[in-house]
Amino acid sequence: MAKDDGFTLEGKVVECLKGSKFRVQVNLNADKTAEVICTLGGKIRMNNIRIIPGDKVDIVVSSADVSKGRIVWRYR
Repeated sequence: MAKDDGFTLEGKVVECLKGSKFRVQVNLNADKTAEVICTLGGKIRMNNIRIIPGDKVDIVVSSADVSKGRIVWRYR
């Protein structure tokens, strides 16, 4: 996945999975939600930023596979 490829969504971490993966719930419309399996982005992993269930995050989802993404920002 290149840096330009994909789009950014805002979601909430629902569950922590094995191998630094997270299940993130994303609101697509006012009444429609989806769950995306995400890994940590480079800067988040490098700076040891902790992600726990309930955190509000920005994720980048590939246009080729919308069921997988990476977390690029955690809101305070």
